Amino acid sequence: MNAIIFYLLSAAAVFSTLMAISRRELIHAVVYLVLSFFSLGLIFFMMGAPLIAALEVLIYAGAIMVLFLFIVMMLEMGAAKIPLTPFWKVWGPAVVIAAVILFSMSLLFLGTPQTPLSPMTAFISPRQFGQALYTKYYLAVEAASLLLLFALVGALYLGKRDNP
Repeated sequence: MNAIIFYLLSAAAVFSTLMAISRRELIHAVVYLVLSFFSLGLIFFMMGAPLIAALEVLIYAGAIMVLFLFIVMMLEMGAAKIPLTPFWKVWGPAVVIAAVILFSMSLLFLGTPQTPLSPMTAFISPRQFGQALYTKYYLAVEAASLLLLFALVGALYLGKRDNP
């Protein structure tokens, strides 16, 4: 049963990622990327890493996607010049992917508890994770924060309007 759920979530992640990079509308691409992050979070949960799964959903599907939406709205890219299509053609794939993810999640959480797929799972508490992150890997954390700061400054520069 775990293998079926794993392959369903993997297919949802791959398909939603492909849909994200092939969309002309930026909002549609962001929605597909959120679906991809949710399916990856469930895959991490299945593999015995609930902390990484929670971080995947909170940081990537939450915070970074809000930042992407902020940048898209700030730059006011405008709608792509695509012909009007029915609602089900535009949002149909997203609804199907979301249904697959919700079905897999319900099987995971409501089904019988089973062992994770990986034979060797390592457990680390959030306290140990935080201590390792901010003691041993503090330089990488600071480099990532500077990279995000540079991205924010670049987005503000690109979105700045020159008023005559």
